[in-house]
Amino acid sequence: MNCNSTSDDEGRLVQITAGTATVAGDLVVPARADGIVLFAHGSGSSRFSPRNCYVAQALRQAGLATLLMDLLTPEEERVDLRTAEHRFDIPLLARRLAACVDWLTQQVETKDLAIGLFGASTGAAAALMAAADRASAVRAVVSRGGRPDLAAATLPRVQAATLLIVGGNDYPVIGLNRQVLAQITSEKRLEIIPGAGHLFEEPGALEMVAQLAGQWFRRFLP
Repeated sequence: MNCNSTSDDEGRLVQITAGTATVAGDLVVPARADGIVLFAHGSGSSRFSPRNCYVAQALRQAGLATLLMDLLTPEEERVDLRTAEHRFDIPLLARRLAACVDWLTQQVETKDLAIGLFGASTGAAAALMAAADRASAVRAVVSRGGRPDLAAATLPRVQAATLLIVGGNDYPVIGLNRQVLAQITSEKRLEIIPGAGHLFEEPGALEMVAQLAGQWFRRFLP
């Protein structure tokens, strides 16, 4: 059982073609899902990130489908571990994420579901860039401890409702997110979780992230 599975809804591995690459993901579509959330992990992480897995499970319990993706191929991951050259290539990650959005709109089990994006760290920048490029498909974006400033040139084109979640002790990222908030013209909100750091490892912090994300997606996706 992977981190995308629950006792009631078994996930399946999917392979998605994105340009010349093929990337892997774990898809779970609960019965009577009201929407689907596509996850983009942060730098140096993977679709098995315990934090994203936790949030994904909470969203499924709230009636949403989830797709956790690896936006790099295994070979690219190996190179990135040595050089870190891909994890900050936001346009590349955004193109891969947009290809995943296109794939969701073409599958029988997901084509009628409204799409949201959940991005962590650098994945948040990729999510916002992909949301701008797929404005007709993506309705909502949630950023967890994100670096949306890395998508600065794209922000005015974002039409999706955007929630930025930052830890109260993550001071540099708070400042960056406040700057970003002023550049987004769609519905938006900044939530600061008191006492939380960048990884939301403090007791109750990740639960608050999941709760806020669930409320946002439930508001804008169904």
